[in-house]
Amino acid sequence: MRIPRIYHPQPIDTLGSLPLSDDASGHVGRVLRMKVGQQLELFDGTGCQYSATITEVTKKQVLVDVTDKTLRSSESPLDIHLGQVVSRGDKMEFTIQKSVELGVNTITPLISERCGVKLDTKRFEKKLSQWQKIAIAACEQSGRNIVPEIRPIMQLEQWCAEEYDGLKLNLHPRAQYSINTLPEPVEKVRLLIGPEGGLSAQEIEMTEQYQFSETLLGPRVLRTETAALTAITALQVRFGDLG
Repeated sequence: MRIPRIYHPQPIDTLGSLPLSDDASGHVGRVLRMKVGQQLELFDGTGCQYSATITEVTKKQVLVDVTDKTLRSSESPLDIHLGQVVSRGDKMEFTIQKSVELGVNTITPLISERCGVKLDTKRFEKKLSQWQKIAIAACEQSGRNIVPEIRPIMQLEQWCAEEYDGLKLNLHPRAQYSINTLPEPVEKVRLLIGPEGGLSAQEIEMTEQYQFSETLLGPRVLRTETAALTAITALQVRFGDLG
């Protein structure tokens, strides 16, 4: 049986007895129904992972004994910052989950002219917390020891205008060049994925003003969540650690 991986939200400074967080205790105790003596693997977002044994399980808390610390990196050499216009339903959650599994470092949810999601500030804040938990769960599943940041929701132009010293890409079905024709080397990419209805002509012109290069994935028009994951995979195969 695979040893469960659990995220600990504070740095684990020393070996020995450690209470798990409320979320982790609930997952380990009530969902996984683990018992005293069973093994866990912890990570705290610093790049390290820790071997631990459960020493106490109550209704409210799980205590573990941390016995070993190992520095282990599964991070890609390619730094990808995904700017994803918020999509409807569970498509955004799916995109975040799979993007983290594929090695994305940062995700910024965006609002554009044709964004189909209209939420007030309070509901967006709730969504942000939910998306960060999805990113953490994806790290637990995929073996990553550094949790990608889900940034606060931004307007598209505000995000495009931020200073950035890497390659900036905008997917476009009529672009002249594909990811396979991008010149090497590439170490950092800011990848823009538009909404289900696509970016408007004015928005595409705006991205060009901020030095975003249009790039092509292939001859077929992909849904927004498919486009994001296909582009990330293609970038990781070309410049990262897939394939």
